[in-house]
Amino acid sequence: MQHFTYRVRPLLLSGLLLTLPLAAAWGKNVKPDPDGLPPQDVKDLHYGDVLFYFYQDDFFDSITRLLAARQLERLPNTQGEAELLLGGLYLSLGEHVEAGNIFEKLLNSNTSEAVRNKAWFYLGKVWYQRGYLQESERALRQVSEKIQPRISAERYMLLAQLMLREDRYDDAIAALSAWHGPPDWTAYAEFNLGVALVRKGRLPDAIPHLDQVGRMETSSEELLALRDKANLALGFAFMQAQRAADALPILERVRLDGPYSSKALLGVGWAQSALGEFKRALVPWLALRKRNLLDSAVQESYLTVPYAYNQLGAGGQAAEYYNSAIDSFDAETKRIDDSIEQIRSGNLLDRLLNEDKKDTLTWYWQLKTLPDAPESRYLYQLLASNEFQEGLKNYRELSFMSHNLDDWREDLSAFNDMLDTRQQAYNEQVPKADAVMAATDLDALAKKRVDFESRINQIDKSNDVAALGSLQEQQNWARLKHIEDYLAMHPNDPELEELRDRFRLLKGVMYWRMAQSFKARLWNERRSVKELEASLVETEKRAVLVRQARAGMPGNTGGFAGRVTAVGERMDELQKRLAALSERQNRYLQALAIRELQAQKRRIEVYQIQARYELAAIYDKSTQPKPKPKVDPPKADPPKADP
Repeated sequence: MQHFTYRVRPLLLSGLLLTLPLAAAWGKNVKPDPDGLPPQDVKDLHYGDVLFYFYQDDFFDSITRLLAARQLERLPNTQGEAELLLGGLYLSLGEHVEAGNIFEKLLNSNTSEAVRNKAWFYLGKVWYQRGYLQESERALRQVSEKIQPRISAERYMLLAQLMLREDRYDDAIAALSAWHGPPDWTAYAEFNLGVALVRKGRLPDAIPHLDQVGRMETSSEELLALRDKANLALGFAFMQAQRAADALPILERVRLDGPYSSKALLGVGWAQSALGEFKRALVPWLALRKRNLLDSAVQESYLTVPYAYNQLGAGGQAAEYYNSAIDSFDAETKRIDDSIEQIRSGNLLDRLLNEDKKDTLTWYWQLKTLPDAPESRYLYQLLASNEFQEGLKNYRELSFMSHNLDDWREDLSAFNDMLDTRQQAYNEQVPKADAVMAATDLDALAKKRVDFESRINQIDKSNDVAALGSLQEQQNWARLKHIEDYLAMHPNDPELEELRDRFRLLKGVMYWRMAQSFKARLWNERRSVKELEASLVETEKRAVLVRQARAGMPGNTGGFAGRVTAVGERMDELQKRLAALSERQNRYLQALAIRELQAQKRRIEVYQIQARYELAAIYDKSTQPKPKPKVDPPKADPPKADP
């Protein structure tokens, strides 16, 4: 008999991460969790990039970018929120060890109680699912009583299930007896309490709890299955207590179209046979015998049907059914051997994941469809187990990371192409840059600028208005200078008196015109000197940058090339490690599958031996003149409840 274990629902991130400060990133139309931290603006660009992928449920890329941003110290304003987000992301992928370490460091007295409660609750939930029961209990006991009622109920249920799995029945009974959870959880609590009491040997105390669940009115498929399970558990508990009359009506309450109908039919037959009603026992056993032989209850019916006929004195029919059972068991054993060989070929997991899209990683992923292969028919029960699902999930994650590395390996070729293109462009530009640098004498240009500035200062100091005149004005001024020189050479010539008057007038007018614009022209020239100075400074800077780029470019490119090469080598090493881990995981899951098939084979072999023994007993009885002592029924014990 097993306690009820509910399936953990995919509410991890929605329940935990919305309590973190990143809730503000949902936008104005989404209300933050009232039990979470207050909304905050995203101040770091790289943290916003992480959230972009997070809200698309791309948790693997979110972790990658978050770790890169943290390593490059690009989260100065959101370090605390980023660490909590990282813990939640690790938890969403089932990486409970890393998540636990983060929560241990961050969930201290400075963190809100609501956030601490939810973080520890979901961490304990994942640890429970992973099978780390002690760690799960420690995390769940970190949760205070100030938590939402539904989460509180689920927490108490997990703690009770922990106790049951560790055979701490007294603790489980004490915890479940004080149950005060929501109505939809009460049925599970009652069932687990009844199971704990049965295991403790307290059947009279367990009957009211299991019977209450077995009689409940519901339309929920999940609760209907629980009701069948409770009736099956109580019925077999009565059978083990030698109370067949009490077990019969309980087992008959199990639905014929439910998941526990086969075991219920088997139990009803055993209850009837225990009461001596072998004809009535044949009704459920014959109906059960028509079902799939893979079911252990059906396999047992292959023995119970001829056993009932033998008890009724129909030895011929009993022998016929025993012969049929032996033939069926032989064929089934051969199919199991073939399936084991198929599994040993090494491609079981690849066939299981053939239709799976490995584009995302999530902790709550589960295999839902089986490939059309001979061994698939034997593995339904194994694939439904938590051990195999967790192992398959690990193998899938390894495969995902291997594909991710393959994608990055392709990207590395693009980086190499970029470096080659950069080197080629450098090789093409270097001769041109060298030619320009060789043709440019910056020192001479700087000296000319200094001379030009000195000349401007001298013009300003001497008030040489003609020096800043236009080309035509300077030409005209030069002509006037020649005329002035000629007049100076003939100071006493009376014929030049009129020319002297006209010269003085023309020179005065021209000087006046140039003097009027002298200040403006002087300002323009000084501005030109400043612009020239700025241009020379910029030219000198660019010349320095060109020299630095020319000197550093080969080393820079070589540094990038070295990093790309190092990353490629690291990827190769990681691929080797992933391949080795995948192979180990593959062998482990193959061993689980083979162990399951071998267990089925051994069970069939036991049934086959019993069938041969009973058949031999029938033949021996038919050849003896005296009746043989009554043969006991097959030694196959009534199955325990195994929901």
